[in-house]
Amino acid sequence: MAKAKTDDGVDAEQGGADGAPAQVQPVDSTLGYEQARDELIEVVRSLEAGGTTLEESLALWERGEALAKVCRRWLDGARARLDAALAESDEAESGPAGD
Repeated sequence: MAKAKTDDGVDAEQGGADGAPAQVQPVDSTLGYEQARDELIEVVRSLEAGGTTLEESLALWERGEALAKVCRRWLDGARARLDAALAESDEAESGPAGD
């Protein structure tokens, strides 16, 4: 099971200059890769579009960083599984030692 890290969350109670709470929730570290990636794309779009206060932009940036960490963990895990499968395949193809 995935471990939740404290640096993966964003303080959801941060508010903007107008006193409205930032619309950013903590990142669920159990998100699937595709979910985290899609949400990260939306965060980037929001930041690129502008029109947010500095507080909101910072909250979005922090959420984007946390989502990127979730994606990186999934990709690192996939790479490890692929490397293990390739190593097994290489062993099977090379046959017993001492041909």
